[in-house]
Amino acid sequence: MPKVSAKRQITLPIGQCEALGIEPGDEVESFVAYGQLTIVKKQKGAARGVLRHVQWDPSMTDEESLESAL
Repeated sequence: MPKVSAKRQITLPIGQCEALGIEPGDEVESFVAYGQLTIVKKQKGAARGVLRHVQWDPSMTDEESLESAL
């Protein structure tokens, strides 16, 4: 079972890396949802077009944008 190092690093088991195609040097993304830590391999171009439908308002501040999203 992997442990968290003093530098907050985690070594992923070889079997899990092989199952996901994660190789040394690959970038991964981690996020927390529903009390679970999820790690996914970043795929080049995977998010292309995701926000295409979003209309933006250049007069809105970052704080206003954040509040409207909550």
